[in-house]
Order: sequence, then structure tokens, then C-alpha cells
Amino acid sequence: MDFDFPLILVILTFSTGIIWGADRLIWYPRRQESAKSEPVSQTSAELDEEDSDEPWLVEMSRSFFPVLAIVLVLRSFLIEPFQIPSGSMLPTLLVGDFILVNKFTYGIRLPVAGTKVIALNDPERGDVMVFRYPVDKKTNYIKRVVGVPGDTVSYRNKILYINNKQVDEKHIANLPPMQLFEEQLGEVSHQIFKAPRALTGKEGTWVVPEGHYFMMGDNRDNSNDSRYWGLVPDEMIVGKAFAIWMHWESLMSIPSFSRVGSID
Repeated sequence: MDFDFPLILVILTFSTGIIWGADRLIWYPRRQESAKSEPVSQTSAELDEEDSDEPWLVEMSRSFFPVLAIVLVLRSFLIEPFQIPSGSMLPTLLVGDFILVNKFTYGIRLPVAGTKVIALNDPERGDVMVFRYPVDKKTNYIKRVVGVPGDTVSYRNKILYINNKQVDEKHIANLPPMQLFEEQLGEVSHQIFKAPRALTGKEGTWVVPEGHYFMMGDNRDNSNDSRYWGLVPDEMIVGKAFAIWMHWESLMSIPSFSRVGSID
């Protein structure tokens, strides 16, 4: 079963905040008045105990609201962690890499809705970006920005062209069954995998309209990306991936910090 964690976090934060706020403004003063109206025969210790006798729901809300609020702010507007589930970004990102995503690089957005309220920077060619999968908006994808608004992107015979110009690449090594290349996208130099010629990703030419981005995986011929399901609209952007902080492939393996570092 899929859970919309951001939505659940927002609901829990607002629910606990409303309950706590209502208690401080309405229910707590009423409890105080009720305690003062009790017979004088009660000791001061008993009165103090009644004053602090919060309902369990109020007590839980008071305890959890600050924590939930901090997590919501950090996760929605600053930094959010993700785990890499597939090999589409090999060799840059491995299955099991835990990454950090900058949520404000491309603008401040409302949690859940994703509506941009403050515009900052736009995605650039070469950025590794997390976004909501256009086919299923509950799923987050990570790919590299290849085409920005106004670009014409072509992929033919395993060669990438942007605006009819071949993207610079250099063969690094043969790593059967893959070949390793160094590619230059904008200001970013990064490595990509290409499969044997018998296995070729979808080819074609795409024009990128305003407010959209063309995304590709670094594992060029083993990536489900914009060649298959289309462009990513601006409102589906989550943020820019900037660092690996841990690698943990499965519960049966031991977490490793050998891959800690920035993402090219």
C-alpha cells in the first residue's frame, strides 16, 4: 500500500497544533476555573494535580506538535532525504544510495500541493533533479536535466544532441557488459553508461516548451525517462539532489559511508 507521507505529515502537524492551541485558549482555562470552584477542603497539592490533569490527547498533541512542525518545515522547505531504488542513474548513483535533496534551490513550494510561492533558480542542464513521476504523481523519480525550455533534444544511435549540436563525450573504459563515458552537459562533467549496440534506448527528437524539462538517466539505455513518458512540468519538481550521505542496499547488508560526498 502506498502512503502519501507529506500529506500525512501535514495532517498530523495541523491536527496536533489545533488540539494544543484549543487547549491553551479554551479547555485549560476551563479546567482552572473548575478546579477553583471545588470545595475548600481539598489540599493545594490536590488542586495542583487537577490543574495539570490534561486529557491524554492534549498531552500527546503538546508533546508531538513541536517535533512534527520542525520536521515539516525542514522536509518541505529545506532538505529532504531519499533512497535510490533502481539503477537508472548508474554510475552516478547506485541502488541503495541515500541522498539529500535541496528543496529551495528551484523555489519555495507549498507542501503536498507543490505550488511555487517564491521563484528562485531554474533547473539547468546537468542538474540531478528529483520530481514527481508524471504518470503517477505519488511516485518520486530522479534523473538528470538534459533539456530546458526552448531546447530541441535528439537521441540517435546512442548519441545525444541538444539544439542540433552533439553533446561532448569521451570514452573512458569498457566495463562489460557496459561502456563508460564522460559527458559534458552545460557546466557539469559526469559519467554515463551505454549498453551494447544491440540494446538501445528509445530514439527520437523532442522540443521542450516553456515550463517543462527533458530528463534522462545516466544509465542511458536502461532508464525509464522522458523518452518514454514525456516532459516534466515545473509544478512537479521536488528539488535538486546534491549529496550522498549513506549507502545501504538492503536490510541484510551493512550500511556504508564510503560513498559520502557531493553528486556531480
